[in-house]
Amino acid sequence: MAEAVARPSNFAPARLVPAAIAVLFTLSACGYSIVTGNLEFVYYSAWMVVFILGVAALDRKVGVPTILLWLLTGWTVAHLVGGTMPIPESLAEPGRPHTLYNLRVAPWLPKYDQVVHCLGFMVATLTAWTGLRATYRTAGASGPPRVGFGLGLAIVLVGMGLGAMNEVIEFIATVIFPDTNVGGYDNTGWDLVSNLAGCVIAVLIIRGRERRKAAAAASIC
Repeated sequence: MAEAVARPSNFAPARLVPAAIAVLFTLSACGYSIVTGNLEFVYYSAWMVVFILGVAALDRKVGVPTILLWLLTGWTVAHLVGGTMPIPESLAEPGRPHTLYNLRVAPWLPKYDQVVHCLGFMVATLTAWTGLRATYRTAGASGPPRVGFGLGLAIVLVGMGLGAMNEVIEFIATVIFPDTNVGGYDNTGWDLVSNLAGCVIAVLIIRGRERRKAAAAASIC
């Protein structure tokens, strides 16, 4: 039995509100960065616009679940606030700029940046799966896909590819601007580890959800 999928309306208020919040925060962060002379974050804000347009295009094509639109907006806000909000020097990681991204409450805890990477790329992986799953349905497959080790690994690698793109963007920032908040190789390594953790969590969520859908489809048939 082919799986019936109801596409959400792109113009429902619950879907327009997160999009409006994402755009508003991006423009506000860009304006604040211009006023404060933080050209690095103006550069990041421009990339945020590109990603927002990308999500909008995906949503128009396959209908991104509303919950993911809200989570993506939350990630956008967390990223923009993290790079622009100052914090006391005592709370920042030693030797790093005093912004929320470098907040480390205790030496044995991950810093704000790493938490945002983990949760953010978990959401990015779930969003990517929305597009991949739509392709699966378009191919005429019957029932929900079985997310075993092979497909699960592929999904993780898609999420890691998105994370690698983020690191490329940050590397370009270090080439363009004399002073950045990117950090060194150790920081990049922890970013990638955090991304991996988020991608694995996303696959576990996807696996559980697809199993429930398969069980429901089997009971109907």
